Amino acid sequence: MNVKGFKYVLVFITSLLMLTSCSVENDVTKIVITSDDYMKFNTREIIVKKGKVVKLTLKHIGKLDVQLMGHNFVLLKKKVDILEFANKAAMASKNQYIPIESNEVIVYTDMIGGGQETTIEFLPPKEGVYDFICSFPGHYAMMKGKFIVE
Repeated sequence: MNVKGFKYVLVFITSLLMLTSCSVENDVTKIVITSDDYMKFNTREIIVKKGKVVKLTLKHIGKLDVQLMGHNFVLLKKKVDILEFANKAAMASKNQYIPIESNEVIVYTDMIGGGQETTIEFLPPKEGVYDFICSFPGHYAMMKGKFIVE
């Protein structure tokens, strides 16, 4: 290969690397979870990559009002006792069933009713397995799962 051809190959490879790094920086993991009037999430496991922004959308595909069958997505820190947290959350109706000044929550969505949706963006916590629940009173028993960061 002559010098001129080598320069073109080098420029092509450099350009490709630059474009690839830009798309990685702007890359977002998009997750859509549905909930319904039967107290169910459509998934019990979410897997994401560390350091990659998560855009999580919760859609309530039921018809019941938020006061009767509200749902949210709450990502808990490691080693949080779900029952204890849920009992505290049940007393926090004025704060979307998230205990005020709680240090047990990583991130949560708004509480929504039938036909509504809500979206949050966040960086996942460090590698590991975390619990997620719906904190509406009584829902944690059926609406829960594992959030896995690899």
